[in-house]
Amino acid sequence: MPSNNVPELVTSYSPSEDEDYMSARQLAYFRSKLNAWKDEILRGAKETVNIMQKETENHPDLVDRASSESDRALELRTRDRQRKLISKIDEAISRIDDGSYGYCEETGEPIGLGRLEARPTATLSIEAQERHERSERVHRDD
Repeated sequence: MPSNNVPELVTSYSPSEDEDYMSARQLAYFRSKLNAWKDEILRGAKETVNIMQKETENHPDLVDRASSESDRALELRTRDRQRKLISKIDEAISRIDDGSYGYCEETGEPIGLGRLEARPTATLSIEAQERHERSERVHRDD
């Protein structure tokens, strides 16, 4: 039985190079994986809201107050990054729906199962991503 509300497909199946690339089963697997990831992030966000509502106490000690404010700011920055990640997850699910998931948006070539396992929101193949990063470094150095 899957733990932590992770769909059984994600825990009981692993995409293989022996299958047709982006077969219906692989697409269902990645959809389940993306939805489980999104649900985990949303659960964490709810916990953060609950904790922050409970911790509205005023700290009389300046050091305690500064520490609490620093922790709160860090948590809010983390949640903002995760909000952006949810957007990328939703975009990946849309690509599953339109049939473009798993293919490089730059070259149209397969991104590869290994890369998608490691980064299910990937839109570029490793080669295209490396070219993109080299280009960014060159332009940043100008």
